[in-house]
Amino acid sequence: MELIIFLIIGALAGFAAGLFGVGGGTIIVPLLFIVFTQMDYSPDSIMHLALGTSLATIIVTSISSLMAHNKKGAVMWPVFKNLAPGLAIGCFLGAGIAGQISGLYLQLIVGVFLLWVAYKMFFDGKKQVVNHANDVHGANTELPSKPKQLAAGGVIGIASAIFGIGGGSLTVPYLTRYGVVMQKAVGTSAACGLPIAIAGALGFMFFGMQQQVNVPNTIGFVHIYAFLGISIMSFFTAKLGAKVAHILSPELLKKCFAVLLTVVGCYFLFKGLI
Repeated sequence: MELIIFLIIGALAGFAAGLFGVGGGTIIVPLLFIVFTQMDYSPDSIMHLALGTSLATIIVTSISSLMAHNKKGAVMWPVFKNLAPGLAIGCFLGAGIAGQISGLYLQLIVGVFLLWVAYKMFFDGKKQVVNHANDVHGANTELPSKPKQLAAGGVIGIASAIFGIGGGSLTVPYLTRYGVVMQKAVGTSAACGLPIAIAGALGFMFFGMQQQVNVPNTIGFVHIYAFLGISIMSFFTAKLGAKVAHILSPELLKKCFAVLLTVVGCYFLFKGLI
């Protein structure tokens, strides 16, 4: 029965990721939080399990996304090489930091983050027009030095672990800020999701085992059944979501999703504050 629930979550997360053009973490974390709460897991571990499991599932989806973007030549490999060590180290350490934060505070932090993503998505239309204009004119400024990119990777990695995401919400704005065209920013961000997901999942496993989490079918803060069910289904349904996105209005879709994230973010804040 558990596996069926996780397969359904995977189907929804993958479809939404393809449909709305966002990482599955923004869907997986809230859904797992609700499911783990219904399963009567320890309140102190629920949010950590949702974050750790979310990062583990991103390993599979990021490989699929990376391959697709690489075929189109959209991955800036030199930039990836500069960011990757910082991303991996930062995300592993971020898992340790998240392990020290109480489940209640993690709920509040993730709630605020989801509201921020919702705000960005709702007002994304004007920014996309600007980005498109930059793409057309080939605007490009020089990226920071290797040490600065390494440091930026570390910050993005830490945040990704605490929010349970693949880092796209942070990596794409970082690259476009320095004039990288949107397609290459998204492609490079997809590649960056892999070291984030691997290091984050290992970190949540390691630090979770240190705390001796008493939840069945888990390795540290990663739920094995949830990882398998979500990874398998999201891999297939993401492609379906992407196809549907081309049929419907992307602007309307993003605004609807922003409303959904606002509701979920407020839910986390409300539940954390009462």
